[in-house]
Amino acid sequence: MLSSLENIDRELFVFLNGMHNTFADWVMYYASEKWVWIPLYLFIALLLIRRYGVKSLYIILPVSLLILGTDQISVAIKNEIARYRPCHNLDLMQLVHKVENHCGGKFGFVSSHSTNAFGLFAYLGFMIDKRFKPLLIVLFFWACLQAYSRIYLGVHYPADVIGGAILGITIAFVLSKLLKWIYSKYNISYV
Repeated sequence: MLSSLENIDRELFVFLNGMHNTFADWVMYYASEKWVWIPLYLFIALLLIRRYGVKSLYIILPVSLLILGTDQISVAIKNEIARYRPCHNLDLMQLVHKVENHCGGKFGFVSSHSTNAFGLFAYLGFMIDKRFKPLLIVLFFWACLQAYSRIYLGVHYPADVIGGAILGITIAFVLSKLLKWIYSKYNISYV
């Protein structure tokens, strides 16, 4: 069963990674760069500050803890599972479309990009009020773009990004529950 799931994952990777062109190469390369998204992060912070004022710090400051957690846990899982990235897999590397000849580290399960992106999306979804639903929809599509870009660039299998998304959402859920418990225990109004 595990072997057939791995075969499906490889076949889906080859299909998704094989749909490329020069414009999409450029888009996906920059979509995967963390610094490109700094304006989005600042925009989100400004929206939260505008809506919640000083209370927004109870939401914004823990984001650094969230990203530290999602990033470090995903790297630890990568090193423990030790599943080669598609671009490092000797059986597959000749079929992999890479952009800028970038491949990343040796191991790929789970995707840190996907874990971080879905972690941020879910964390904000758990912490902010429903008036921000349009922002959450944008963040969901942003997280999906992050995940897909990793497959497109040849550095992750679909299972890597799906696993990363599940991990990120789980970490965000745990952190948000912990924060809400702390805030209620100390009678802190954060929204």
